Amino acid sequence: MWRALAFLAVLPGATVQARAVRPAPATAVFAGGCFWGVDAVFKHVKGVLRVVSGYSGGDAPPAGYEQVSTGTTGHAESVQVTYDSTQVSYDQLLQVFFLVAHDPTQLNRQGPDEGTQYRSIVFYSTPEQHRAAAAAIASLTRQHVYADPIVTQVVPLKAFYPAEAYHQNYLALHPDQPYIVYNDLPKLRRLAERFPALYQS
Repeated sequence: MWRALAFLAVLPGATVQARAVRPAPATAVFAGGCFWGVDAVFKHVKGVLRVVSGYSGGDAPPAGYEQVSTGTTGHAESVQVTYDSTQVSYDQLLQVFFLVAHDPTQLNRQGPDEGTQYRSIVFYSTPEQHRAAAAAIASLTRQHVYADPIVTQVVPLKAFYPAEAYHQNYLALHPDQPYIVYNDLPKLRRLAERFPALYQS
């Protein structure tokens, strides 16, 4: 991998020094059912800097959670993941998404939640992300990881709209809420078991 070098300004006669420039943080956007659990899973992945719950996939800005919940806006509950690509790769994030964060074989639902707003989607913003997502699905299918077909959509990212403040970091703020206990805490245990090198508490 080529690394850009930033040369420090030096006085005449001084030793020239160089340091590697860290790549700018990268972003990825996924939809995999209720964003509370998906958000929590990615927050526990090493190298992830920030996760925001929100909405994506529709043609117009959503008015809010109540409107998206009707399933008529075209938006899906989504998460925007900002990460350090020197610590975790996009391919690794895809593995976490497909194998831990949700069940990619469920069509327009996830667990107890039903509707198009809970559909499985990888939103890509670069050709590289597009190819990586398609390759991940092909690999999982070829290896028969799931008994049922993967129904995840792979579509270009139009826009991402952050959700209301009360939806952000929901699991950490409500760990005893029954929905969280039964649906989302098991995902964190699965992350620690399947990807111990990536897990951070």
